[in-house]
Amino acid sequence: MDLILSVLPIVLLIYLMVKRNALPSYVALPLIAGLVYIIHLTYFDGSFLELNANFISAIISVMTPITVIFGAVLFNRMMEMTGAMDVLRRWLGNISPNPVAQLMIIGWAFAFMIEGASGFGTPAAIAAPLLVGLGFKPLQVAILALIMNSVPVSFGAVGTPTWFGFGELINKGYINDGQLSEIGQITSVVHLFASLIIPILALRVIVSWQQIRQNLLFIIISILACTLPYVAIAWFNYEFPSLVGGAIGLFISVGVASKGIGLSKVKEESEIHHEKVSTPQLLKSLFPTASLIIILAITRIQQLPFKAMLNDSSELFSLHLGYLGNFHLSKGLIFSLTDIFTTTQAASYKMLYVPALIPFVITVLISIPIFSLKWKNTQSLFTASFKQVQKPFLALVGALIMVNVMLMGGENSMVQIIGRGLASATGEYWTMFASYLGAIGAFFSGSNTVSNLTFGAVQYSVANATGISVPLILALQSVGGAMGNMVCINNIIAVCSVLGIEKAEGRIIKTTAVPMFIYGVIAALVAYLVIPLLF
Repeated sequence: MDLILSVLPIVLLIYLMVKRNALPSYVALPLIAGLVYIIHLTYFDGSFLELNANFISAIISVMTPITVIFGAVLFNRMMEMTGAMDVLRRWLGNISPNPVAQLMIIGWAFAFMIEGASGFGTPAAIAAPLLVGLGFKPLQVAILALIMNSVPVSFGAVGTPTWFGFGELINKGYINDGQLSEIGQITSVVHLFASLIIPILALRVIVSWQQIRQNLLFIIISILACTLPYVAIAWFNYEFPSLVGGAIGLFISVGVASKGIGLSKVKEESEIHHEKVSTPQLLKSLFPTASLIIILAITRIQQLPFKAMLNDSSELFSLHLGYLGNFHLSKGLIFSLTDIFTTTQAASYKMLYVPALIPFVITVLISIPIFSLKWKNTQSLFTASFKQVQKPFLALVGALIMVNVMLMGGENSMVQIIGRGLASATGEYWTMFASYLGAIGAFFSGSNTVSNLTFGAVQYSVANATGISVPLILALQSVGGAMGNMVCINNIIAVCSVLGIEKAEGRIIKTTAVPMFIYGVIAALVAYLVIPLLF
């Protein structure tokens, strides 16, 4: 009964979002959050104070994804309003009018690099509008962006899912640094094999099999240009594989596409006229995007001082808010609420480190005078962006309340019950299913990092109990958290919000669930057939 009641909300949520007259996420998610609340309060004997503390915690936690969405929406609206986006479209069209080249350069290589720098759903938020601007349909672009943004995720945000996601296992002495390095190596190899198929499945959402076959050489070059450096770097470092691999892959993909290598000629290509973009025009239009990438990179690289400054938790001042808890503000402008309703629940918002104010809003503010944007236009830019994130806010609050409550109870939480149920059902064959548990974690939380934090201990205990290699199972957990990004509600809401798509979440999940399942099959095959030969 524990397992049935733990799984019921997820099954019901999926049904509500994929049925014929599907409910929008901003209705379905709060409803399911309410159901989880009632189940936990009645059947699992959850503490009323703890549940309500989790509610407050979710309200604070939602500030992270919603401000990222707002920043991305604001940035993309600014790019459209100033005409910078139009210039970039013409420039990209001049590199190659071939749609496959455009999809691989922006949807694959560019997004790969952005994931390596930032994570937090920013790759789709930045790349997807560029693709829509080139004439691709928003819903198809959203699906492609979600499927493409899977391979680099395990090393996204400068390796956070790996070094921080499994940090607790290191702190408790379950694994050591050498094993963590091996986890990163195995993870990269599994992703390498998956990358030979998954981007092609993503392309198929927009282009035909015939177009894929005609441009297959370029597709493979673009894929390997990112993933071969990615694997090479993962052998020595688990922070930079995606960032450096994506940068190298983007450079090579643009160079190869500009020469037409491996690309078929677009029908009537000679008749297509692309207005040339002057160098000053291009540099001015590239300035916001280039600034964005540079700021992201320098604030994420651990060896530079900025990351530590933005994450400085040294207390600036604190304030007792009575029954509500204790408010804290750190030198890095981290806003925290602890001891919520006299419980151990706490939540925080890293104002400077979350990629919202820096780099999105800051870049927009710098760009306003550069593009001579009038006050009236600036005002409408911010107003329209605020309006666009209202419904996503409701959806994300519902999602985070659901997640927070399902994570309550430590070893007896609903999420852990689901994990143990899956593990006990498979036993020694767990290698075949380990990645799917990681995907469930990402589906819940919207984060490969949180998935690794949540299920890392479960995966470790299953590996120990069954005698399977611990680094292998934890690598499959990390791969699963990455592939789960395809069906993650938070990411789907984010990309739909940025592109202005409504009531399509269920359709997107139905479509992205197929490549996610295939990803898991590839991961299992590589784990059985390839990894034993290398490790």
